[in-house]
Amino acid sequence: MYRNIPKTMNLSGVFKFIVGFFLAILILAGATVATALYFAARLSELPERPTFPNDNLQAKVAAKKVTPQVVATPTPTPTPEAEKLEPGAYKAVVTQPIGLILRDSPSTDATRIGGIAYQEKVVVLGESDDKQWQKVRVSQDSDRTGWVKGGNTEKVASEN
Repeated sequence: MYRNIPKTMNLSGVFKFIVGFFLAILILAGATVATALYFAARLSELPERPTFPNDNLQAKVAAKKVTPQVVATPTPTPTPEAEKLEPGAYKAVVTQPIGLILRDSPSTDATRIGGIAYQEKVVVLGESDDKQWQKVRVSQDSDRTGWVKGGNTEKVASEN
């Protein structure tokens, strides 16, 4: 009964099955990777900002035209009188890459009275009771003092 089937036919059939099986697996894996990449790309796009009927178009246009400008004031050359610091005060430099907001009291609700640029030199005059805020003077011969969030300045070595 099995004498009519040649053995070469049987081996080639097995070989065709194995090759076909691996090709099917490769096609399924490729389709899965392509689908995953497609959905990852779609999910990484930010959606368009929704607009509502009560949006003020003129305010939007004005907001787009206003660009915040950070003006870094040049640090004047210190004089011997300016080198003397108050007791407990020390020189520091701003380490926060986006700069700091100068406030009139140690609170996030306090009025903003200015800003301090990244790596600008300041004089730390003291800290709040909870050590969360630092009182700073923007430059040594300036009267501009205020409060900044603590941990965003680094003490610098004396230049003497």
